[in-house]
Amino acid sequence: MSLPQVVSQTEWLEARRRLLAAEKEQTRARDALNAERRRLPMVRVETDYVFEGPDGNASLADLFAGRGQLIVQHVMFGPGWDAACPGCTAGVDELADGVLTHLRSRDTEFVLVSRAPLAKLQGYAASRGWTVPWYSSYGSDFNYDFQVTLDKSRPQLDYNYRALPEALGDSDSTELPGVSCFLRDGEQIYHTYSTFARGTDTLGSSYSLLDLTALGRQEDWEEPKGRARTVHGADPTFTD
Repeated sequence: MSLPQVVSQTEWLEARRRLLAAEKEQTRARDALNAERRRLPMVRVETDYVFEGPDGNASLADLFAGRGQLIVQHVMFGPGWDAACPGCTAGVDELADGVLTHLRSRDTEFVLVSRAPLAKLQGYAASRGWTVPWYSSYGSDFNYDFQVTLDKSRPQLDYNYRALPEALGDSDSTELPGVSCFLRDGEQIYHTYSTFARGTDTLGSSYSLLDLTALGRQEDWEEPKGRARTVHGADPTFTD
C-alpha cells in the first residue's frame, strides 16, 4: 500500500485549497440535487398493503406511527433465507437509536420491510440487537410493486428504473436493496421517492435520510453571529 506524497506545509495548503474548491462545488451540486428531489412529483398509493408487525397486521398508514413522512428501507431477506444479506445487515448495524430520534423530531418515521416471515425477522433482529421497527411484507405485493423483489412468475422484472431480468441469474426469485419514501396528507398516502443500488450507499445519518424526503430537513434555526448564510433549497450552508 503506497502512502501519500510528503510535502512542505506550504505545498500542503495549496493542495488543500484546490481540493476545498472541488469539495464546495460538489456540496453546491448536492444541495441543488436535493432541492430538485423535493420538487419531484408524487404518486397516490392506491393499494391497501397489509404487513405483519409486532402488534399484528398493519397497513401502510400504520407504519407512519402517526407521523407525516415515512422512510422504508427494503432489507434483502427472502422467505426461504435464514438471515438478511450481509450488506443490508451492515447498514442497519450502523443505524443508531439517535438517528431514529432525529428523524422522528422531523415528523418522519423509519422502518425496515422484508419479505421473510415476521418470526424470522424478529429472531434476526434480536441476534443483532436491533431496535428499529421491522415489518414483514410476506404475502403482499409491496416488494414487487416497489421493485425490490424480482420473480420469474411476475411481470415485474425492473430494478433501478430499467428492465433487469439478468438479476435473477439462475434463480426463480431474488431480493434487492432499496429505500422508499412516502408522505401522508390526511388519510391519503403518496409515494414521493425511491432509490436503489448505489443510491443507498450514502445513507446513514438522519440528514442524508431526510434529504431523500419530500419535505427535506425542515430546519428553522438562528445563524451564528457574524456569519452570512446562503440557502440552497431548504438547507442552510455558511460562507465566510
